[in-house]
Amino acid sequence: MNPSPGFTADERRLLTELRRDLHRHPELSWHETRTQEKLERALKDAGITDVRRIARTGLVVRVRGRDAKAPVIALRGDIDALPITEATGLDFSSENDGVMHACGHDVHAAWAVGAAILLARTPAAGDVLVVLQPAEEVGEGAKEVIASGALDGVRAIFGAHVDRRFEVGQVVAQEGPLAASVDTFHIVLHGEGAHGARPQEARDPIVGSAELILALQTIVSRRLDPALPGVVTVGAVHAGRASNVIPESAELTGTIRATTVASRALLVGEVERMAHAVAATHRLTVEARITDGTPPIVNPREPAAWAAQAVRDVLGENALVPLGTTNMAGEDFAFYLENIPGCFLRIGAREPGGEHRSAHTPRFYPAEDALFIGASVLAGCARAAGSPSSG
Repeated sequence: MNPSPGFTADERRLLTELRRDLHRHPELSWHETRTQEKLERALKDAGITDVRRIARTGLVVRVRGRDAKAPVIALRGDIDALPITEATGLDFSSENDGVMHACGHDVHAAWAVGAAILLARTPAAGDVLVVLQPAEEVGEGAKEVIASGALDGVRAIFGAHVDRRFEVGQVVAQEGPLAASVDTFHIVLHGEGAHGARPQEARDPIVGSAELILALQTIVSRRLDPALPGVVTVGAVHAGRASNVIPESAELTGTIRATTVASRALLVGEVERMAHAVAATHRLTVEARITDGTPPIVNPREPAAWAAQAVRDVLGENALVPLGTTNMAGEDFAFYLENIPGCFLRIGAREPGGEHRSAHTPRFYPAEDALFIGASVLAGCARAAGSPSSG
């Protein structure tokens, strides 16, 4: 397998240096000002001049196609980093204290530039919009790109994520669920405090919260179709400050994850219902608030077929691999799919023989050759989706 399909040695060097510079200077969501400037400069240095700033710290690049009447296709790369202190030991480790590209967005940004370079040299049928999107990690960037109108009239959109569960050269491009919805619950149970020695005088929110925590675990096991993955996790509990005092209130926060629109609605509804039911049982009052996050990613059939064809064209049939396990992490690319047909891919990023390292951890890094695979596959997606035969 050619680890840098379609790229010259100079282009490979340019993209490698770009990726390493971005990794060395990571910026958090909505603070990607240096990143924006660096990417804009890299594109223009590569001869791609139709570059516009959008969504505060993002960019949209228009790469002209062969036929002005052909469908417009979009590609997306996200650019923000995480509040994590790096421990990879890389020569180009983060120089920004407490900030790290621990999810591979430095690679995603560089491969979006790489895809633009490939498409500028060998154009797709129609124009291609390459979006360099801020603020994915906080689930806000995609919505702002959509609101900007930059993607109005686009036929399809494609994006991808590095994944160290798969080796470099392996790609997941398949129909169906690929990432989960991410919603957050915040529940406060209000009771009546008392001395810990006289519990009969209280309406104990701690006992109520204990029952609620256990009850919430039955939602997935008893209310959700066993064929559908789902998660209800209580991540934080706060109540009381003294061993001999029953407090006035108890607070629970957590996450709800689902892989379909219908199962998302069921889980959210059941969390709210159960909070009120348990509170009533313990003579408590309740505040239950659900904060909507990202929807699930469910790749539709036709765009997934275009993406799979692109993988075959670039890497061959054997490069396509199944996801193999449910991914309950979230991804704000899902907002694009609510508005535009498209497909989200997973790009293998583990060097042969390398160990698995989870994203969002201090030691995460994707193998560098994944950059060139991602760029070539995404450019191939734009060509496959925009070709006359795909209509």
